[in-house]
Amino acid sequence: MIARVEVSSRIEVPAAPEQVWRAVVDWPGQYRWMLGTHVQGGQGPGAAVTARTGAGPFGFTDTMVITDWDPPRRCVVRHTGRVVRGDGIFEVTPRGTGSEFRWTERLDLPLGAAGRLGWRLVRPLAQRGMDASLRRFARLV
Repeated sequence: MIARVEVSSRIEVPAAPEQVWRAVVDWPGQYRWMLGTHVQGGQGPGAAVTARTGAGPFGFTDTMVITDWDPPRRCVVRHTGRVVRGDGIFEVTPRGTGSEFRWTERLDLPLGAAGRLGWRLVRPLAQRGMDASLRRFARLV
């Protein structure tokens, strides 16, 4: 049985939803705010997206397919790689004179009980990384 886990972060950004959306789905530009990740890919339903996450030999390639595309509100990517499986969700909503950006990862853990134990160790790091990335995003936009 595969265990599904979730990690999510959100931040208010003093910019219009359309501006936030453009920055979110600027795949090649994500390295400026998403820690340790370089991304390339297309846009729209069915488009392929590929990310290289990590540093040097301590990284992995994360292949994805866009399964939901609703500009400037929502993009869902299905992680299809060997290391990461599940869904990544980017959501932008109007908030006052700006926007809220929420990034959620719903991941399928491999390796049964060992995967669940590993997640207990990795989850706090993943959360801190997401939070730091979104702070960088808000400063950038």
